[in-house]
This record gives sequence, structure tokens and C-alpha cells, in this order.
Amino acid sequence: MVMGVLPKRIILMRHGESQGNLDTATYTTTPDHSIPLTAQGIAQAHHAGAELRRVMGGGGCSPYWQAYFYVSPYTRTRSTLREVGRCFSKKRVIGVREESRIREQDFGNFQVEERMKVIKETRQRFGRFFYRFPEGESAADVFDRVSSFFESLWRDIDMNRLRHDPSNDLNLIIVSHGLTSRIFLMKWFKWTVEQFEHLNNFGNCEFRVMQLGSGGEYSLAVHHTEEEMLEWGLSPEMIADQKWRSTACRGDWNDQCSWYLDAFFDHLPDSDDEAVENEEETNSFSVCA
Repeated sequence: MVMGVLPKRIILMRHGESQGNLDTATYTTTPDHSIPLTAQGIAQAHHAGAELRRVMGGGGCSPYWQAYFYVSPYTRTRSTLREVGRCFSKKRVIGVREESRIREQDFGNFQVEERMKVIKETRQRFGRFFYRFPEGESAADVFDRVSSFFESLWRDIDMNRLRHDPSNDLNLIIVSHGLTSRIFLMKWFKWTVEQFEHLNNFGNCEFRVMQLGSGGEYSLAVHHTEEEMLEWGLSPEMIADQKWRSTACRGDWNDQCSWYLDAFFDHLPDSDDEAVENEEETNSFSVCA
């Protein structure tokens, strides 16, 4: 089997402003998957296409690059992709695939505006990750299908299904939705549910660039600043991890990222002897009690 070349960048992009973003009453009469972009959303998408081209071309310094797109089947994401594509020539786009697993979170069918307002207030109290919309999905459900998409994504790369010329930088652009993109980042970087709950949504046509670092790990810190990551809701520990990933070697994550273990354990002893001593102290305390 011919092993594919790792993409230089994996870019997550939210769709442009939709009619539903402008007026939530739209959801009462139009299926979510059919809601179109506004005129502002179309302009945002065209501007984002020019920005993507600049990023992938390294500010004009790198003439050897190509792009492969994955797009949600919703009208607003496909329309966003169409406008983005106006900024690219045929030689730059090596392929595109509609991918249902990166669609928007399912909120149910037609949405009654007042009822949905109450539901979303309940979600805030319950927690965004585990709350399941009546007749719809939870963010945890989205996590499961995004995880399935990951497996296909890696097979596409490993088996060279993208038919990429290895002499060019490969860029994968995923045109999707706000929550789905945050779930993608959560899955990729092993963020916890608690960390997910603090993440802010993407703005319309905003994108996040996961770029391959010098050691073979992907990182947001290669392209983005610390100030940007703070605005997105990343904690100082998460930002430190992104900075570490920008130069880290692949496979070193579990050995080096002690902060992740600290999120689950109060203290892990440095040696087995210390662990035994702690166990004896605990047993002694239990007897005295």
C-alpha cells in the first residue's frame, strides 16, 4: 500500500451567515438543511476564500499547494463552498466530497420558536455536551459520528485516495458548522467535556488552521496567536499544549502532557514506593477512624 503524504494543514471552516442566523423564525417554516445564506453570508464566503488562498499559499511565498474539500450536505455549507471556490483555479482543487457525518447537530424537525427558546435555556443548565434535543441529537451524538468520520479521513490519507501530488503541500478544508467543528477539535486534541463546555462558537466563515508542526504533530499555535486561542475559550493549559504540539514529535503526547493526567488525578506518585506509602497511610487512617 502506498502511504499518503500527511496534509500540511487541516482547516475547519463554518458556513457564512444564514437566514436562520439572521432570523430564528426561519426554522419554523424551512427545514434546517435547506436554509440558505444571506447576501452577507455570500460576501463572507467569498472573502474567506481569498483568505484561505492566502494562508495556503503562505502569503504568496509557496507556489506548490493543492486543496481537497469535505463539505456538509446542508444548503448553507454547500453555498459557502461554492463562493469559496471562486477564489481557486482548477489546478489547485484536487477534489471535493459531500460528507453527511459533518452535518449540523440535529435539533429536531421544524422548530417552534418559543419552545426552542425554552429548550436552549434548559440546555444551558444541563450542559451543552450531554443535552439531547427532543427528537434530535446531543453534542455527544455528534462526537460519535465525527469519530467515525476521522477513521475515513485517515484511510483517505493513508491509501492516497485523494490522489495528491506529494511535491505539493496538501490542504484539507472541512466546510461545516460551529458545533461540529468544535467537536472535531475536541476529538482531535483529546479535550475533555469540561474543556469543550468553555469553547466559544466559530463566527460565520471563521476558520481554524491545524498546521503540521516541525515534529509531525498538528497544532493551532503554528498559525494562530495566543490571543486568538484565548478568545476561542482555550484555557492556559490547552494553549500550552498547542504550543508544545507545534514542535513535538508524534507519539510523545502521553509521556509529556502531565497536565492532562492532572485533570483526572489529584496526584500520581513518582514511584511505586511512594504509592505503597500512601496506601499504608490511607489504611492506617481508615483503622483509626
